[in-house]
Amino acid sequence: MDILTLLVAIPVLTALVLMFTNDHKQVRLISAVAMTIQLCVSIKLVTSYLAERASGNKAQWLYYKSLVWYDSLHITYTVGVDGIAVLMILLTSIVVFAGVFASWNVVTQAKEFYFSLILLSSGVFGFFISLDLFTMFLFYELAVIPMYLLIGIWGSGPKEYSAMKLTLMLMGGSAFLMVGLLGLYVFSDPAAPGGAHLTFNIVDIAKIQIPIYWQRIFFPLTFVGFGVLGAMFPFHTWSPDGHASAPTAVSMLHAGVLMKLGGYGCFRVAMYLMPQAAQEQAWIFIVFTGISVIYGAFGAIAQKDLKYINAYSSVSHCGLVLFGLLMINKTAMSGAIIQMISHGLMTALFFALIGMIYGRTHTRIIHEMGGLMKIMPFLSVCYVIAGMASLGLPGLSGFVAEMTVFTGAFQHPDIFHRVFTILAISSIVVTAVYILKVVGILLYGPVRNEEFLKLEDATWSEKLTTVTLILSVAGIGIAPWWIANAIGDSLMPIVTKLTPVVSAVVPF
Repeated sequence: MDILTLLVAIPVLTALVLMFTNDHKQVRLISAVAMTIQLCVSIKLVTSYLAERASGNKAQWLYYKSLVWYDSLHITYTVGVDGIAVLMILLTSIVVFAGVFASWNVVTQAKEFYFSLILLSSGVFGFFISLDLFTMFLFYELAVIPMYLLIGIWGSGPKEYSAMKLTLMLMGGSAFLMVGLLGLYVFSDPAAPGGAHLTFNIVDIAKIQIPIYWQRIFFPLTFVGFGVLGAMFPFHTWSPDGHASAPTAVSMLHAGVLMKLGGYGCFRVAMYLMPQAAQEQAWIFIVFTGISVIYGAFGAIAQKDLKYINAYSSVSHCGLVLFGLLMINKTAMSGAIIQMISHGLMTALFFALIGMIYGRTHTRIIHEMGGLMKIMPFLSVCYVIAGMASLGLPGLSGFVAEMTVFTGAFQHPDIFHRVFTILAISSIVVTAVYILKVVGILLYGPVRNEEFLKLEDATWSEKLTTVTLILSVAGIGIAPWWIANAIGDSLMPIVTKLTPVVSAVVPF
């Protein structure tokens, strides 16, 4: 079995084993061992990939494999990775590994919980390795659908409402996405429609030019379809409610990994396969994503619930991902990919810490807490580190990602791009306001409930979760060059295809 298929097989086999396990201690032990193995396989993939590149292998896709699945519709099981996909796989492995240990205290229907969580992760891994549009869409749905159960059963607050709202909006995005993908399939044959060489294969479709008229129709459908999962304004409203009601590990995976499927799909499918429409219509989506960046930041300031604060912050930071991609130059797009990784790690850390604090205080309202630095110093210091990464402190991943996006965005000489870049940059100030406000009230304010003085600090599983994520965030901030090199090599075919097409269309 090749290493890419193994990445999907491990969580699938683990989920099958869990079906025949009833003791919750055995369930979490099996899950922990399996996800540790999965993390080791992902690290092996990264090291092997880097070694291949260092040896001079310049192929766009490594570990490429294609098997006929359903010949009459030209559906294949085609997998392969470049540097971007490899990094997304590593991000997923880290977040899932941390999420399993963050859920160590789940005992209610533990088998069903871990089964759904690990099945969801198999869809994410399959999505990132897929080079067939049909297979990619299949894994995409496999990653999204378990969210309804995970929130609706193990969530809190108005969990049924939040789970249904999330599911309906993401399924609505999937409907747009399906139309766009079928459009690419129908016109994948130069003699289309109805040609004999139709294909879902991304590599083959990238070699031809979809008629510009149809690009103008299918590009917005595909971009919006993926953009819904990326919480793009005005399709973001499912995100705050979904995050607020989700259990800790589900919030970690949802914000840390699932929302990255949206950004990844936007550039891997919509922009790469329909470059002319991407150039022509980019300014429209720059407006929407620019609003996401600003609106999410101001929305976070207005919240009093820790989860809602982080949820709106995620809308802002994920908006910055799409914003950087739409700038269509190597620097900004590199920053957008780093932002995906950075946000995935730091938002998973945030949601893990919020869940740990809530599990002790039984409240997420910041004004009902205070002085936690005295009571639980380990968790409090971790929260400060997460906050500093979010507001872009140098030495942490947020600074590298945001500065790269803004530098690339400002390379456009026209007024339109520079105005929206300045607006996006202003979100840093707003982010600093709500992060410092929360830290001040939550950690350094007076203790508002004497019962909190009896609370204990982090357990061993919680320390493992937080330390894993903090080391990852700091690692990117201190040594970003290897990530930047891996991204740069893989972005070149996409940037080369996008930039010479036509001059970018802007309103002024």
